[in-house]
Amino acid sequence: MWPFLLRRVGQALVTMFGVATLIFFIQRLTGDPTYLLVPETATREDIAALRHSLGFDRPLVVQYLEFLANLVRFDLGRSIVQNVPVVTIIASRLPYTLALAAGALVVACGLGIPIGILLAQFRDRPIAKVATGFVLAAQSMPTFWSGILLILVFAIALGWLPPSSSGDFSHLILPSVTLGLLSMATFARITRTSLLDELSKDYVRTARARGVRTSRLLWRHVARNAAIPVITVAALEISNLLAGAVIVETVFAWPGLGQVTVQSILARDFLIVQGVVLLGSFVTVALNLLADILYSVVDPRIRLEVAR
Repeated sequence: MWPFLLRRVGQALVTMFGVATLIFFIQRLTGDPTYLLVPETATREDIAALRHSLGFDRPLVVQYLEFLANLVRFDLGRSIVQNVPVVTIIASRLPYTLALAAGALVVACGLGIPIGILLAQFRDRPIAKVATGFVLAAQSMPTFWSGILLILVFAIALGWLPPSSSGDFSHLILPSVTLGLLSMATFARITRTSLLDELSKDYVRTARARGVRTSRLLWRHVARNAAIPVITVAALEISNLLAGAVIVETVFAWPGLGQVTVQSILARDFLIVQGVVLLGSFVTVALNLLADILYSVVDPRIRLEVAR
């Protein structure tokens, strides 16, 4: 088990190094942010002085090596526009994004997995057709469209929920539902496919021949064997929820990392964009590592393969 974990951690570190390198150089291709920070009446001397104070006049290799050294010390630098440490900005916005992602994950799992089980257990009945239509509709709508639609119906027409911004729990409902619907469809499809695959195996036919009820068979035996694909999707979908929050936070004016990322891209605030993308990369790599560990917990056969 330990050699497997060490190998996966090593792969994660190499991946993070590659991501950090790509982020650094791609961001520098978007242009010089110095021109955005000076007034229209600034002279060339003023621009050169500001560029020197920010360190953008140094060779790109020197800036890159300093970036890696600071990254090792968890120093993401200071925002060029706000002149505030990037860590402080991310820390102030991160709770909002985590709350939104958590709410969306509750919607995705709370609806998607039960619907997937329903589709597998009652696949030939009318209720399964209705559920299939709901899943297809949720999967077909982009988040910016479904978000606007939910605002029009539940905020403007009915007046049940606030349309935007943050506040109490009611402000979280519409963004969470909007962000979670697309992932809900993915959970439902994967759960259905995995369960149907397990239900077609020999041990299930043997259990049915012995008179075991379908519901008991499904919950006591099939569900655990079908959990591996669901765990894989969960790890990927949590990362997708964090990435999809950029659009949802913009639609609902939610003050999370997605909103500050869009603002930083428009202002060419390199360091904030770097910090947010690096954080997302860390989360994605960590979730994939956690999924690998959960595989061995759920399925003993994977434990045996890892130990070899």
